[in-house]
Amino acid sequence: MNQLTGFTYDEISIGQTASFSKQVEESDIQMFSAVSGDVNPVHLDEEYAAGTMFGGRIAHGMLTGAVISAALAMKLPGPGTIYLGQTLNFSRPVKIGDRITAHLEVVAKRDDKKIITLACEVANQDGKIVAIGEARVLASPKKLLIDRPPLPRFKAVD
Repeated sequence: MNQLTGFTYDEISIGQTASFSKQVEESDIQMFSAVSGDVNPVHLDEEYAAGTMFGGRIAHGMLTGAVISAALAMKLPGPGTIYLGQTLNFSRPVKIGDRITAHLEVVAKRDDKKIITLACEVANQDGKIVAIGEARVLASPKKLLIDRPPLPRFKAVD
């Protein structure tokens, strides 16, 4: 099994970077709708979405935001990260089949509260920016080395 390790506050430096990628699949749209309750037809109804400015179905914006969350939790700072806040602006849609990559860069550290600020940029497989923002997090106070849990598998329930 793969091991996950994170960085403590003191191990993180300004300019440090990390990335995390995910291909957006139909099942991601379905599960995100189920978990969030967001059943906007632009995400779920191809006929409706074809008549929108996007010309077809798109992923939920916050699914893109969740890829940033994964980058923070899995890469930088890594396991044990506490997410404090996020600003996020969307610049283009993410469609089913797109591979999106969240790029993180540490831009500030607040020593008195141990808060880390990271610039966040998400690009698609063509290198086009789909979202940009900034996250504030707390790194785990202890160095963690843990076994990577397997991703849960879900079965459709009617």
